[in-house]
Amino acid sequence: MDVKLINPFVESLLEVTETMAQLSGHIGKAQLKVGNKSHGIVSGYIRLHSPNTNGSLSISFSEAALLAIYERMLGEPLKQLDDSAYDLVGELTNMVCGGAKRRFSEQGLDFDLATPDVIKGDGHELNHLDNQPVVLLPFRYEMGEIYIEVCLNR
Repeated sequence: MDVKLINPFVESLLEVTETMAQLSGHIGKAQLKVGNKSHGIVSGYIRLHSPNTNGSLSISFSEAALLAIYERMLGEPLKQLDDSAYDLVGELTNMVCGGAKRRFSEQGLDFDLATPDVIKGDGHELNHLDNQPVVLLPFRYEMGEIYIEVCLNR
């Protein structure tokens, strides 16, 4: 998969976590994902469509990462994940996709974005495009992990 199709998501996630939650993250080594199981406990999942490209994006959060982001963004601690934390996952997914969409537009590629779905539960599955590679990008933060999965078919 072309790095030009991955970098906008990477840059946008790092920007959102830095500006909205004052968290600096470090990206790990990209790899092809095997299987459908999520690496996080809750994921935002969104379909992407353009005239030349179809695909999907998911952003999966470890519980520790999501709780820390929640506290930093909303100013109050949360002891366990609840509906307000799940709503935040949808918002964060929208923010990351919006930032990526802006970056893609600068490259002349315009995506239509659907409303993100929030999928929760340990070991939940994320179903991207059939028979298409999924790139898994791990991000490490002081308090936990976030994983981006990108699947695009040109």
